[in-house]
Amino acid sequence: MTEKELRKKAMALPLHPGVYIMKNKDKKIIYIGKAKKLKNRVSSYFGSHSNHSLKVIRMVENVDNFDYILCDSEFEALVLECSLIKQHQPKYNILLKDDKGYNYIKITKEEFPRIRECKQMLDDNATYIGPYTSNFSVKQAVDETLRIFKLPRCNKKFPKDYGKSRPCLNGFMGICSAPCAGRIKQEEYANNVQDAISFLKGGSVKAVREMQEQMLELSENLQFEEAAKLRDRIKAIKNLDERQKVVSINVPEEDVFALVNSNKKACFEVIRFEYGKLTDTEFWLIDAVDDLPQSRFELIERYYSMRDRIPSRIAVDGEIADEALLKEFLESRRGKKIEFIHPQKGEHLSIVNMCVSNANEHLAQQQGRLGRELATLEELRAILGLEKLPEYIESYDISHTFGADNVAGMVVFHNGRPMKSAYKRFAIKGFTGQNDVGSMQEVLTRRFNHYYNDEEGSTFKILPDLILLDGGEPQVNAVIPVVRSMGLNVPIFGMVKDNKHRTRAIALNGGEIEINSHRQVFTLVSSIQEEVHRFAITYHHNKHKKSTLSTSLTKIEGIGDAKAKALLKHFKTVTAIKNASVDELAKVSGISQGNAQKIYDFYHN
Repeated sequence: MTEKELRKKAMALPLHPGVYIMKNKDKKIIYIGKAKKLKNRVSSYFGSHSNHSLKVIRMVENVDNFDYILCDSEFEALVLECSLIKQHQPKYNILLKDDKGYNYIKITKEEFPRIRECKQMLDDNATYIGPYTSNFSVKQAVDETLRIFKLPRCNKKFPKDYGKSRPCLNGFMGICSAPCAGRIKQEEYANNVQDAISFLKGGSVKAVREMQEQMLELSENLQFEEAAKLRDRIKAIKNLDERQKVVSINVPEEDVFALVNSNKKACFEVIRFEYGKLTDTEFWLIDAVDDLPQSRFELIERYYSMRDRIPSRIAVDGEIADEALLKEFLESRRGKKIEFIHPQKGEHLSIVNMCVSNANEHLAQQQGRLGRELATLEELRAILGLEKLPEYIESYDISHTFGADNVAGMVVFHNGRPMKSAYKRFAIKGFTGQNDVGSMQEVLTRRFNHYYNDEEGSTFKILPDLILLDGGEPQVNAVIPVVRSMGLNVPIFGMVKDNKHRTRAIALNGGEIEINSHRQVFTLVSSIQEEVHRFAITYHHNKHKKSTLSTSLTKIEGIGDAKAKALLKHFKTVTAIKNASVDELAKVSGISQGNAQKIYDFYHN
């Protein structure tokens, strides 16, 4: 449908609560939303886009039709919307990827057992404690246990490495018993591990009580050295408890949410408290949002659709759109009352500020990680005179052996980094012999045919911001008309090498641009050129190897390409075929007893 037809259909909707379902031309669901008045909400998408964000504009451009479901109330529409989003995971809805699985504490079965956190139980005779849902809690518990009971964190093998080296920094600091330096006997080490397991299972209160009783008993028996070790252990546990009070609150349970926005990305952060103590933290980096109150509503609703525990109190760093509706929805799931708070002072405000700080830190790390790459891309954009930042770069190279086994490789760099999931390989089909220019024309034609014909989800559907060809002006001049004839205006340049096969310049239609003086751009282009050459030549070598092997087999009377392929598939290598008996060869599908005899004779005579 055209946008005009879609608006006409939307204007015929009732002023009634419901859920609307946007679909593309392939009938795939790309967005699901709820509305208090369907007609008003849906019709707002089709018409003027002056108040729409770029994301909404892109979604509307892909809408070919929509369905709707009437509901009795806005609350019922929210429940249905939540269920449908969870089921279909539409492309343009705000989604949170739930990569949280169960976590375990593992105690290895060896002479010097190790305590580690892990994601799954294996059949390896180890002891496992768990499962736990919080990875944060498991890591914290293991870290505290290793510190209190002075157990090693390194990868050394004991008793193999027992007493063979000086202790590491942890040994010098007194937070490791240093078996590597022979400072602890195996029996004492085993006792420490057993105490550590009791601590993990029973918690600090029970562990401290038992240790205090043992310490008194040892003191009465004049075993002052052993009693002192327990005293230090008790002190370490109490110090940890004191540190934990810094991030504690005076309520049984509470979740704290923060949403921090920047130009391109946003961070959604969650800090969870149980029994007054911090028990878990999670964060998601998502695309920048346009409406913070509405986004808070959607993100909190999505979060609790993934998590079972809904606390009695939820603290938020800002306004929530339709807060009463969200509260009703969460209370229906919890079966009890909940309270939203927007702290203005006191300990709750300090916890919210801590959540905001963590979100800012994660966002800064993500942007800092990309900062250098984006600065390099901006410099490349300026050098090449591009209209937009080349965030998505495709590069192509041709590889062959004197025209035989002609192939091409396509690599993708996204934000200055290899995006290997989008790499593609092409076997040249249009002609035989050596013709790099013709090969490049064929490959680009096939690539953009995929752009027009593939289904949504294919990486071929992503239009590149820049194409870099491994080659100079001839390749660029040959490819530009092909791409333009397909109705596309993608910038195309070549990568020129010197006589030592190193990147020298960027070629364009009518000359070259020297990049040696632009260090970061030179490094990026060199990396792209090396990567596409590696990818193409690896594909060519594999293809050429198979072709060579197949050719040697097809010299045998009665063995064609199909039988040669069947033999290679069965035996894997020509050496294995040479060493096979007649009976073994005859077991291959399509190989007769006569064929088998001729193969055997060919290699043994």
